[in-house]
Amino acid sequence: MIFDIIYQKTALDNMEIFQSFFQQNETFLEFIYGLTFFVLGVAISLQSRYSSRLELARSLRWLAAFGFSHGLYVWGKSFIPIQATYLYPSLAHGVHFLHLLLLILSYVCLFEFGIALLRPFRISKTLNWILAGWHTLFTLLMVSVSLSTPFDLKTFHDHIEALAGYMIAFPSGLFAAYGLREQTYRLIAPLEAPYVVSMLRTAGISLAVFGVLRGFVPPPVQFFPGNWLNLLTFENTLGIPVLVFLVLAGGVLLFSMVRALEVFHVEMERTIEHMEQQQILLAERERIARELHDNTLQMAYTAGLLIDSARKLADPDSAIALRLDRAVQALNEVIAELRRNMNTLHSPLTGEAPRQAIRQLTDDPRFRTLVDIHLEDALPENWTLPPRHSGHLLAILQEALSNVVRHSGASRVTLHLHQDEKGNTLLILEDDGTGLPAQIREGYGLRNMRERARMMGGTLTLSNRSPEKGTRLALVIPPERTSPPEWTRE
Repeated sequence: MIFDIIYQKTALDNMEIFQSFFQQNETFLEFIYGLTFFVLGVAISLQSRYSSRLELARSLRWLAAFGFSHGLYVWGKSFIPIQATYLYPSLAHGVHFLHLLLLILSYVCLFEFGIALLRPFRISKTLNWILAGWHTLFTLLMVSVSLSTPFDLKTFHDHIEALAGYMIAFPSGLFAAYGLREQTYRLIAPLEAPYVVSMLRTAGISLAVFGVLRGFVPPPVQFFPGNWLNLLTFENTLGIPVLVFLVLAGGVLLFSMVRALEVFHVEMERTIEHMEQQQILLAERERIARELHDNTLQMAYTAGLLIDSARKLADPDSAIALRLDRAVQALNEVIAELRRNMNTLHSPLTGEAPRQAIRQLTDDPRFRTLVDIHLEDALPENWTLPPRHSGHLLAILQEALSNVVRHSGASRVTLHLHQDEKGNTLLILEDDGTGLPAQIREGYGLRNMRERARMMGGTLTLSNRSPEKGTRLALVIPPERTSPPEWTRE
């Protein structure tokens, strides 16, 4: 019995020590709590500078707004009472009212984050109406409380904070957690990035914990359940204030979301990898097409000339002449089939008009999501290129854009198209990246670009922009010269 009394007294003494420690450091804990959410907003805002095709990217702006607004609200709890001593009473009341609006705004942003996460799955259509009605009900209750409560600033603040927690913070945390879970398993998991999936799952749990704590542990109020479960009863029961758990939940949320943002780097790496594979495939298709044109097709022409010369030596009415006529006909069909295969092997864009194909390439999401491309087309309306030149031009442009994305670190690319007084077509590509190194090692891609320019009879130069920062690629294509006709037999 004596030992039980000593144990209980020791436990009570330890709880009082903990409570005293947390009370003395409450301002410091609130600063850390606010800083955690403010840094969350900054980290997500920095990520928003980069484009992405992931649905998650379009939802994160709401989470960033929540982080900023909630962090400022928490800091306001410490600084506004200090500033209120220097303000007129009416102005001080206005500042406290704005402080409450900031809290409500933060919860609404978190609610919108959850709705935005669910929007791709068509789950949120009715939720928008529910959200509007729910917020309207909250506004009516807030007005009712303000009219029925004696005008005591602290009592009014506590009542509105409790209502905002019950009606907005709790459902917001749950919706955000559920929406993040759906996004993770339906859209992020197929990227095969298990670490990102684990971090997003942890972030969802943190949001749910935040919603429960902010929703069901309000300041002491006069109505149920706030008069039974509140900040004081929570601390008296556990010996640790709810602020400590909120700091931990915010820290876990910040850590997991910052690490989960690596999903955008994974997306960029996959996009670049896909572009490299497409470049290799395109180069191989072009090589096969050139082999067919330079070797196989020329051999077929030679065979046709030999058969045609033998046909002239034979008697026109003989069986040999008939057989030779059929051989020439079959050979012409082979040549036509080779030509169709060559056109198929060229870039799919070469089937379009060159101007339309260039615009289609610059609007390609593979590039648009990674860099801002601005097209300045000053070419004449009737401008065109031969099909064989169009394929080379588009391949050069595609390789140049791929190099900008992979190596330059640029955020903006400008493509100028125009003709000079001699009729030369000029394609100038400028970026705002890091520029060329002092020593350039020409890889396969750059050599292939120069070779294609040479096959068009043009020139390709690569240099640093001056005085601006970045790289400048200039391709000059001269007017088409008349080439000798290829052999065929009518």
